[in-house]
Amino acid sequence: MTIFAVAAAVAVGFGNSNASGAGAVSAPKPQSTVHRPIHFDNTPALRMQHPQPTVSYPVRFPSPQGQQ
Repeated sequence: MTIFAVAAAVAVGFGNSNASGAGAVSAPKPQSTVHRPIHFDNTPALRMQHPQPTVSYPVRFPSPQGQQ
């Protein structure tokens, strides 16, 4: 069990070593090249869908005053 612990410690130590020898140099951060909002030129304009009646005849509702 001790041999396994020593081997694990050596593996972690070699994994964290700096191979370039340059010291503590921070890597550059990636920068986004995307500009938002994204527009596509060939897309059709969005249109609002109007509700369609479920029956083919007009449905008359009584008026609030009781008159037609």
